[in-house]
Amino acid sequence: MSSGRILVADDEPSVRESVGYALGQEGFDVTIAVDGDDADSKLGDGEVPFDLLVLDIMMPGRSGLDLCRDVRGRSPVPIILLTAKDAEVDKVVGLEVGADDYVTKPFSVRELLGRVRAQLRRRELDRASSSEDGGKSIDSG
Repeated sequence: MSSGRILVADDEPSVRESVGYALGQEGFDVTIAVDGDDADSKLGDGEVPFDLLVLDIMMPGRSGLDLCRDVRGRSPVPIILLTAKDAEVDKVVGLEVGADDYVTKPFSVRELLGRVRAQLRRRELDRASSSEDGGKSIDSG
């Protein structure tokens, strides 16, 4: 079983339910947000209280891109954008504002679960690597 706190923010009830259920079945502690403003209130202003975020781009209230940009400015938490916006420019913009992955609707829940696990695995490897070298980094550029 997996573990970790995940925020799923999407204004489509069927997406929230299917993604939330699947993540819950995998052992994740899932928090659901029904729109951008709800997600914003659950994220708070300080340290991000989640291990991963799944955000829709087009939601009432704050957009997923705005949330992504704000969160990325204060946290390295993995962010997956889950959206109907499938143009190349939308994908590039999403990744450039700070998303770690971009999944277009319609989507496979199994594939999304795999991407969630991959992002969390990378985050754990980064944490382990950082603690092994005492948190020091070398800038070679």
